[in-house]
Amino acid sequence: MKTLLKGLAGVAGAVALAVGGTASADKEPIKFALLQDFTAVYTFVSSEYNQGQQDYLRLINETGGVEGHPIETIIRDTANEPQRGLEAYNRARREGAVLVDFFSTPVSRAAVNRVLRDEVVMITALHGRGDASDGETFPFVFPMMATYWSQATLLADYIERHQGGLTNKRIALVHIDSPFGREPLPVLQELAQQKGFQLRSFGYPSPGAEQSATWSDVRRYRPDHVIIWGAGGGQQVSVREAIRNGIRPQNILSVVWLSETDARNVGGNHMNGVKRFEAVASGREPAVIQDIVTHVVEPGLGAGSAANVGSSYYNIGVATMAVAVEAARLAIREFGAPLTGDTLRRGFEMIDGFDARGLMPPVTLTAADHQGGGYGRVSQWNGQTWEPLTDWSNAFQEIVWHEIEKDAQGFRDGR
Repeated sequence: MKTLLKGLAGVAGAVALAVGGTASADKEPIKFALLQDFTAVYTFVSSEYNQGQQDYLRLINETGGVEGHPIETIIRDTANEPQRGLEAYNRARREGAVLVDFFSTPVSRAAVNRVLRDEVVMITALHGRGDASDGETFPFVFPMMATYWSQATLLADYIERHQGGLTNKRIALVHIDSPFGREPLPVLQELAQQKGFQLRSFGYPSPGAEQSATWSDVRRYRPDHVIIWGAGGGQQVSVREAIRNGIRPQNILSVVWLSETDARNVGGNHMNGVKRFEAVASGREPAVIQDIVTHVVEPGLGAGSAANVGSSYYNIGVATMAVAVEAARLAIREFGAPLTGDTLRRGFEMIDGFDARGLMPPVTLTAADHQGGGYGRVSQWNGQTWEPLTDWSNAFQEIVWHEIEKDAQGFRDGR
């Protein structure tokens, strides 16, 4: 990972990389801009995530491209800085990019008005504005996976269905004290009223390395279940502190940001039984990951360490590009080439039940719904890997869409 980060940063993030070589050389390339944070805040995930994206696009090009069109990626480091991200975006747009993925909430939020004006598709899987699920308000922005609101409601639904119900229970939300950390509060508060459980939130200061005082307060609350809402090293600290303060691992549930690396860093079997929201399948079993191993990794064409292939964050990266490539394919078939931001947008809105050959829950995107249904599942760490406990599903989407529509209205009023 360090080698990859140094390589990206060492060229000032300014290299446009062509992926693969067997798509038709005489067909115009499709350009995706992956302008991400490789050196600042999101380094716990960005290396594996971007490697998965590059390897999938390499697979597509090695097996004929998108209707014969090769995909080129423009990869630059934004260091999670909005101004730097916007500068990288402007360059990529001039170079012909029709899609951008910042994989950074601060940068993607800063770019919303720009991409809406320029009619460039921006994907915001597992980050950015949840209200961008409202495709009529944000026609060129695609969360395309479960928002944090949908993740919170699905975790609550798991407690309701599989851990003795919610009524009269005490639920603690332990979160990083940031907008991301506080995001699930509105939907959980509404559920608390509907289902009759107690909810208290406990914030800890960023970056989350020190949480002992917070967990002392949690211990005094004596919760039945704890939902942890952070990312990176802070999640490891949360798991350790929860267990140290008497919370059974089986009663700890996490937002999507809890990985194999986190589990191993917690050590031993201490994390066995901890649960998380899962947006895509992990491991190498999915057919598309097997194809990447065969056509990209084994021939030595991979973008990073083979050890990362199949990790949770790698597979999320693969899934984002699988959806984007499917949108491009549908758009070219329907509207022809070259792709524009607008025809690519329409391609996204034609996606119906796409699951990337079992890698992810079936996604259907429409002009109204850019979230894709808010599906996911709950998995549990078993000491070696993340083991799915449920089928793909969603929960309490009427509550989620109330928040989406409320925030989208606020965006419209502020424009």
